[in-house]
Amino acid sequence: MKKFKVVGIGNAIVDVLCQTPDGTLSELGIEKGIMQLIERDRAESLYGEMAERVQAPGGSVANTMAGLGALGLKTGFIGRVRDDALGRFYAESFTSQGSEFVNAPVPEGELPTSRCMIFVTPDGERSMNTYLGISSEVGPDDVSDDVAGEAEILFLEGYLYDKPKGKEAFDRAAKVCRDAGGRAGISLSDPFCCDRHRPDFQRLVTQLDYVIGNEHEWEALYDTNLDSALDRAAKECRLVVCTRSGKDVVLIRGEERVTVPVERITPVDATGAGDQFAAGFLYGLSMDLPLETCGRMGVIAGREVIGHMGPRPEQDVMALFNEAGLV
Repeated sequence: MKKFKVVGIGNAIVDVLCQTPDGTLSELGIEKGIMQLIERDRAESLYGEMAERVQAPGGSVANTMAGLGALGLKTGFIGRVRDDALGRFYAESFTSQGSEFVNAPVPEGELPTSRCMIFVTPDGERSMNTYLGISSEVGPDDVSDDVAGEAEILFLEGYLYDKPKGKEAFDRAAKVCRDAGGRAGISLSDPFCCDRHRPDFQRLVTQLDYVIGNEHEWEALYDTNLDSALDRAAKECRLVVCTRSGKDVVLIRGEERVTVPVERITPVDATGAGDQFAAGFLYGLSMDLPLETCGRMGVIAGREVIGHMGPRPEQDVMALFNEAGLV
């Protein structure tokens, strides 16, 4: 038995959300529906424009760990925050939600804690503006053998590859986990991330135990259409997971190919949909459940989170699994 069922490594970001009309996006120069990296001055400016904002600990893989913690699994998260007001809020909130934030806030960090200003339009679409701050300084020294080596499953955030130190942390965590008998996988994170790191990501998917991405990310990874991308992925990846907005989820493991239906609904807030899909899927994977069950759990967890503001579950997702006859 290992200490952790699942450990994630990624950006530790405070999400700041507000609801806004489409016209405000144009006024603020925000491109709808994508994630943009911004500098500190821009972050402070946008923060000041947000009325009735909601603040929550976030970050893609961090959201997944929180979802798994809420499902009762022992989880940990490797990330980096400063010992400032937002950093302390992040660490305390993360721990209170059932997961362990394994690295203490950094007392002398030059950069402040990372934050993402998320503007949610009436159609539920989110437009994210991320200031990475100290989170971008995650490095191999932040990865402890006692954490990565004690994980049954490791979940890696593709965004880390945007910084050399993050790439080193990522590679070290995967090696330590797998050398100790664990399984390691990656979230492709974003189509632009796949474009930026295509050679590295194409290498990684052949080495890791599972890869999760949406249709646009798989297309970007192989620079081709989805059918061709999944055909290639099926030959190169041990376990392929492809989510498609409003369409079936596709899961491929060797000769096994499963499609899981998705009920199309209008989201209140799409923030965290992919993150909580990953939580449901990884819960099933950690329990060695059938592939279809893993996919259905992912769909249920993803559906729950888009029904309210914020990237983490509010309902008892395990009860939803029970209602669906999955546990």
